[in-house]
Amino acid sequence: MMILRSSPTSPFVRKVRIAAEILGLSDRIEIVNADTLDPADDLRRQNPLGKIPALILDDSDVLFDSRVIVDYLDDLAGSNVVIPSGPVRFEALREQALADGLMEAAVLQVYEGRFRPKEQHVQNWLDHQQGKVERALTHAEERYSKIRQGVPHIGEVALACALGFLDLRFEGRWRDTHPKLVAWLADFAARVPSFEATAFKG
Repeated sequence: MMILRSSPTSPFVRKVRIAAEILGLSDRIEIVNADTLDPADDLRRQNPLGKIPALILDDSDVLFDSRVIVDYLDDLAGSNVVIPSGPVRFEALREQALADGLMEAAVLQVYEGRFRPKEQHVQNWLDHQQGKVERALTHAEERYSKIRQGVPHIGEVALACALGFLDLRFEGRWRDTHPKLVAWLADFAARVPSFEATAFKG
C-alpha cells in the first residue's frame, strides 16, 4: 500500500488524489495527514523539503512534488491516461503549470496572512502574488474554459483544484469576473465525482 502524506486543504494533494481516482489507483493509496510545521513529523525525513504531497512507495522510496507523483501514477496505470501523448501532451502540461503557479501564488498569500501579524504584512508582496492569480485566471478564461468531453487530463484536474482553493480561501471572488470558468468548473465537477469527494475541509 502506497502512502500519500497529505493535508485536508492542500490543492496539490487534491490534484494527486483526483488523478489517482481517475487512474483507478485510489484503493492502493493510504492518505496520512502531515504537519509541515512539526519538526518531529516523519515528513521531513521522507521529503527533505518538508512539503506535501509526498508519496511513499511500496518499496519505501519516496516521490515528492505533485507533478512527479502524478507522472508516476499515470505510468503505473498504463501511461497516457491523465498525461496524454502527442501534441495535446504539452497543452495539458502547460495548463497544469499555469494552474500550479496560480495555486502557489494563492498559497503564498494565505501564508503571509497566517504567519505574519497584520501590521507586518508586506503589501507589495501580496499584490505581486495576486497579480499572478489574476493574470492566470484571465489566461485560463480565454484559453482553457472550453468544455471538453472524455477523461480529463492533468491540466484540467489542476485547474479545477486551483479554482476550488480560491473558493476556499478567497471566498470565490474569482467567480464574479470569470463566467466561462464558472461554467467550466461546474461541468468538471459533474463529470468527475472525485472533485466533490475530495472537497477541501478546514
